[in-house]
Amino acid sequence: MKMTNTAPVSPLLQFRAWQVLLLAIVCALCMWMYIYRVLIAHQIHYDEAHSTPRGNFSDLYPRWLGARELLLHGRDPYSPDFTREIQAGYYGRPLDPDGPGDRNYRQGFYYPVYVAFLLAPTVHLPFERLRKGFFWVLLGLTLLTVPLWPRALGWSLPLWAQASLVVFTVGCLPFVEGLLLQQITLFVVPLLAIAMALLAFDRPIPAGILLALTTIKPQLVWLLLLWLMIWTLADWRRRYRWAASFLITMAILCTASEWYLPHWIPRFWQALREYRSYTGEMSVMGELIGVFWSRWLEVSAIAILIGFCWRARRQAANTEAFAYTLSLVLAITVLVVPSHGLYNQVLLIPALLVMLKERQTIWRRSVANRFLSVITIGFIVWPWISSIALASLSFMLLPETVERGWSIPLWTSLQIPLAVSALMLLHHYQRTFPAPAKPRSS
Repeated sequence: MKMTNTAPVSPLLQFRAWQVLLLAIVCALCMWMYIYRVLIAHQIHYDEAHSTPRGNFSDLYPRWLGARELLLHGRDPYSPDFTREIQAGYYGRPLDPDGPGDRNYRQGFYYPVYVAFLLAPTVHLPFERLRKGFFWVLLGLTLLTVPLWPRALGWSLPLWAQASLVVFTVGCLPFVEGLLLQQITLFVVPLLAIAMALLAFDRPIPAGILLALTTIKPQLVWLLLLWLMIWTLADWRRRYRWAASFLITMAILCTASEWYLPHWIPRFWQALREYRSYTGEMSVMGELIGVFWSRWLEVSAIAILIGFCWRARRQAANTEAFAYTLSLVLAITVLVVPSHGLYNQVLLIPALLVMLKERQTIWRRSVANRFLSVITIGFIVWPWISSIALASLSFMLLPETVERGWSIPLWTSLQIPLAVSALMLLHHYQRTFPAPAKPRSS
C-alpha cells in the first residue's frame, strides 16, 4: 500500500470567485476609509499639536525640482544650498538643521542624476498640476501591470482572479501609502513587472532597457540584477542580448549625467550617506532585531539566496524555477533594503502569487509549512481586518476616540516581509532538495 499525505487543505485557502472579488472590494474600500478617516486625521491633529511640518507629502517634488534646476539652469541638485531650497518648497518653510524634530524630516534629491531625464517632459509644468497627474499615472501603471506578474510567473489566471488581484493591490496598506506619498517605488515596480514579463516572453532588448530605467532606485533592484547576472553568465550566447541592451542604456544614462553634472556619482553617494545619518533609516530586519544582529541575518539570507540562484542559473526565463527564484529575490530585497518603508512591500506581490499558486503543495508538505502559512496569512490579513473595524467605528464613535487606534493596522507591517521571506525560503528549499520518497508499506 502506497503512503499518501492526508493533510486536509485549510479552509483559509478555499473561496469561490464571487466571494474573492467581493472580499477584495470590501477590504479596499475599508482600507481607504481608514486611511482618510483615521490615519490622516490623526496625523493632522498630531502635527498641529507638535508644530511638525507637513508639506506637500510628494516624493516627486524633490526629484522634479532637482530635474528642473539641473536641466534648465545647470544647478547641482546635491548641493547643501539646493537641499535647503527643496526643504523650503516641500514644507513651506526652511527646516532648522539643529532642531531634533526638523532634522528627521529633511528632504533632498537623493536619486541618480539620470532620473532628471525621465522627468524632463514635466519641468515646465506647475508642480500642483503635475502632482495631481502623477497620482493617476501611478494608479494607472499599477492597474495595467499587476496582471503581468502572474504571466511573468507562468500562471494563467481567469479574468475574475486578475480583477481581484488588482483590487486587493490598490486596497493594501503598502500601495495606499506609496500612492498618497507619490513614491517613485510605485513607478519602478511596474517597470520591473513589464521587464520581467518581456524577458519571459523572449523580448530581451526592451527588457534590458526597462531594467536600466529601474536603477533610478538602485537599492530595489541590485539583488535582482545580481541574480540576472548569474543567470546570464550561465548561458551567455543565448542571454547576452538583454545584458547588452541594459549596459548600453546604462552607459548612455551615465554619460549624459556626467555631461550635465560632472563627477555626480561621488556626490550622489555622499548625499545618500548624509540622508541615512540624520534619518536613521534601516532595514526591516534592523527595525525588528537591531542593526548588529540584522546584519548577520541579512548576509546569511543573501548567501542562501545566491546559492538558490546558482542552482537555478540554467533555467530558461519562462520556467517555474526561474519565476520562483525571481519572486524569492524580490522578497529578500524587501528584507535587506536599507529602508523599512511600507511602500517597498509591493515587491512582495510575486512571492505572494507563488504561495497562492502553490498553496495546496505548501499546506500539505509538513506541519512546519502549515504553521508558517497560518502565521503568514494572519500577518497579511491583519491590516485589512483592523482597518475594516476602525473604518466602521469611525462612523459610530467620536473621531478622537477612533484615532487612538490609528497604529493598529500597522502592527504587522514589519513581520509581513519576514514571514513571507521565511515561507518562500522554506518552500524553495523543499522544491530544490525534495525529501526522499518514503518506502512502500506492505
